[in-house]
Amino acid sequence: MTATSPSPAAPAVESPLASATDAAGGVGVRVAGPSGGPSTTAGGRRAVEVAIASGRDALLRMQDSAGWWKGELETNVTMDAEDLLLRQFLGIRTERQTAATATWVRANQREDGSWATFYGGPADLSTTAEAYLALRLAGDPVDAAHMRAAAEVVRDAGGLERSRVFTRIWLALFGLWRWADLPVLPPELLLLPRWAPLNIYDFGSWARGTVVPLTVVGHHRPVRPIPVTLDELRTGVTVPVRRDVTSWAGRFQLLDDALHRYERRPLRALRQLALDRAEQWIVARQEADGCWGGIQPPWVYSLMALHLQGYALDHPVMAAGIAGLDGFTIEDDRGRRLEACQSPVWDTCLAVQALADAGAAADDPAMVRAGHWLVDQEVRVPGDWSVRRPRLAPGGWAFEFANVHYPDVDDTAEVVLALRRAAVDDRGSVARALDWIEGMQCVDGGWGAFDVDNTRDLCRQLPFCDFGELIDPPSADVTAHAVEVLVACGRTGVAVDRGVAWLLAAQEADGSWFGRWGVNHVYGTGAVVPALVAAGLAPTHPALVRACSWLAAHQNADGGWGEDLRSYREPAWRGRGASTPSQTAWALLALLACGRRDGPVESGVRWLCDTQQADGTWDEPWFTGTGFPGDFSINYHLYRQVFPLMALGRFARGAPVAGEAIP
Repeated sequence: MTATSPSPAAPAVESPLASATDAAGGVGVRVAGPSGGPSTTAGGRRAVEVAIASGRDALLRMQDSAGWWKGELETNVTMDAEDLLLRQFLGIRTERQTAATATWVRANQREDGSWATFYGGPADLSTTAEAYLALRLAGDPVDAAHMRAAAEVVRDAGGLERSRVFTRIWLALFGLWRWADLPVLPPELLLLPRWAPLNIYDFGSWARGTVVPLTVVGHHRPVRPIPVTLDELRTGVTVPVRRDVTSWAGRFQLLDDALHRYERRPLRALRQLALDRAEQWIVARQEADGCWGGIQPPWVYSLMALHLQGYALDHPVMAAGIAGLDGFTIEDDRGRRLEACQSPVWDTCLAVQALADAGAAADDPAMVRAGHWLVDQEVRVPGDWSVRRPRLAPGGWAFEFANVHYPDVDDTAEVVLALRRAAVDDRGSVARALDWIEGMQCVDGGWGAFDVDNTRDLCRQLPFCDFGELIDPPSADVTAHAVEVLVACGRTGVAVDRGVAWLLAAQEADGSWFGRWGVNHVYGTGAVVPALVAAGLAPTHPALVRACSWLAAHQNADGGWGEDLRSYREPAWRGRGASTPSQTAWALLALLACGRRDGPVESGVRWLCDTQQADGTWDEPWFTGTGFPGDFSINYHLYRQVFPLMALGRFARGAPVAGEAIP
């Protein structure tokens, strides 16, 4: 798909005509205009009811018998290319795996020969280079039309010489790039005390889990055999960049020069101590399912690091890690692909809330099964977060099936909201979670996802680290969810007041809020507005009026909302993009929380009804989830189902506050 241009803002709809009702999925709704209440026509009410019932049934069909939901977590083909490269490195790549992966990679190539990091996005040099290498491993000849087109994209973008550092690390592992031409990340980093700048706990949890094993890989500088070359992707043009030494980037470049000299003759005892510390750190953080951090980057680099440290493939740690990858692999008639991470806790708590909004009773068997499963997933052991909160008792939830080292505030807040709506005994988990959330509040009043006060911006200046966001500062969406759950559970007080003040101060000049973990200002605004209303702000509060005005001004002409991922780098894309079910629902959740029943709301509701498919689902090829803003994007396949169901349910029920306990 070619990139789309920003969509013009659609004017608010004063009194649209009702569209035809079609119980098979093409349904519409008409509600009253700005001055009216929920006085829909009988046909309009029926259309919404049909959409809710159909969507609810579809969501119930997706539930696992154990009680959880897990939609596919789709990213880009670098995950699949790097899976093959890892297997090549370890000597375990099979022809069957390679062929099935190549089928998926080829299916995602665009007409111009490139690959992108998200659906409909621009060509990406590094993604295209890694996909090309995977296809070369699969035996695709360099003179094949699709390979010639891909090679041309890479060369036109500057060749391998302009690829990201992490792509060049993969090349160096196989002798396709010189280790000496890469920035240095020494294992002695592990020896820095926790108060020192750039100690490993200054990095976000995901970056920390990646950096530590990479220091080991960088020490060994391995070169493994590979049956291909990539000379056709080189331009031969390198332009050394010498930065101003008065800037941090320039100073780090000088530091990197010094580290290169040190690498040639490191202090032996110090280096061995650092390697031992890194090895112990990695092994201690392997999860029960064999993964590291529940995400791909720490996982693959940890396996390589331990293997380089002498761990045989049949060592229990290695065997569990390799076997665990199979649980993250999807293979069907479209090919073989690796999920970068999995989201069962997140998907399940959102599904419970969606079903409750759609009218499911708290004692419905599906709700009870999900509630029991969620309670069983509570994290009761200290993780990395406890480094900065050593006296805080553990509690809360992580994102994945097995990830006790990294619970997060976002999942914890949404799980508690879900448990309030299911008839289960929480066994004290809710109280522990609320204590934990309050204890994880940052000094400025906001909340980050995994850590407290993880704001060392200096980490972003390291020349080695160009793989996305490196720190975990407070964000509007996580802070909003924390405020919302504390209020819903009666934990009003200083923590909530500070959180509300943080949110009001974080509002953008245009009235929106930045979305850290979802795309982007539509997501941030959709999270913050309901939280502020729950915290007691009247819909007439200037901040809420400005937010609703921003949403109305950015509604598409078709009645939906959308925002392209390029908004993370280009302000012109804020609130602009093809309409999607999840983003339309986020906008509606905000407007409904403010009591809006006017033109923008009725148009958005009608768009959701009209775009629902015959089986009760919605289609959403666009990526509306965020891993690293502007660098790594996610298509959560369950978002297209849970959020529209929430919005339609709250519309039909008069927009109850999220987290409201249902008797």
